[in-house]
Amino acid sequence: MPITMAKPGESVIIRKITGKDEIRRHLAELGFVVDGVVTVVSELAGGLIIQVKDSRVALDRSMANRILI
Repeated sequence: MPITMAKPGESVIIRKITGKDEIRRHLAELGFVVDGVVTVVSELAGGLIIQVKDSRVALDRSMANRILI
């Protein structure tokens, strides 16, 4: 299921990242890698704030839907 289905405060493991190579590479540069643990911090009107390692990243809903948990 996509990470947009996770509840705020929930830590999840990334199982797959979908999309074109350039999108997957961009997400990997931000720290979204398969088997990585991320935490959904909060959900805003159009997107999510996600804790990745020691930083927080804001993603819009279409980009977040590419991250499967």
